[in-house]
Amino acid sequence: MTQAAGSRFEARLLRPAKTQDAPPWAFVVLPAEVSETLPRRGRTSIDGTINGHAFRATLEPDGNLSHWLRLDSELLDAAKATFGDVVAFEIVPVDEEPEPEVPEDLQAALAAAPDARAVWDDTTTLARVDWIHWIVTAKQAATRTKRVNEACDKLRSGQRRVCCFDPSGHYSKAFKPPVAAD
Repeated sequence: MTQAAGSRFEARLLRPAKTQDAPPWAFVVLPAEVSETLPRRGRTSIDGTINGHAFRATLEPDGNLSHWLRLDSELLDAAKATFGDVVAFEIVPVDEEPEPEVPEDLQAALAAAPDARAVWDDTTTLARVDWIHWIVTAKQAATRTKRVNEACDKLRSGQRRVCCFDPSGHYSKAFKPPVAAD
């Protein structure tokens, strides 16, 4: 059961210029008019189809008030699609955002700070998505560690949402899709 009408569009599958992953993956940047139908500019979970093959995924913000989607090799194989193909998508936001996977370093920090954990457990799923997004988008290990510690301190003090974090990346220009290979 979904909360909104779906959006249909076609897009060319792009190959990322840089990838450390062994299995190949592709990505698409959603048309702005499709992103505008979604409930938020930050990370957003969707149900969708690619060439009629169903999937669930989390869209990433592109820093331009739109989103991009990573498609793993398993999904590409199932959809019988490859780089450069123009494929048909249909997407709809999920009714309820799924609980995010908590990174191990944050899990350990919350386990060591029961008062922070209590506030964490009492926040909304979207607040937890934003906390995790803020932490995992740190570019350096030292920054990530600092953010994990700050998150626990802020939660311990009763702060339920990450402050001063733009989950869309629009104002900070912190997020963008991968650069496509030629």
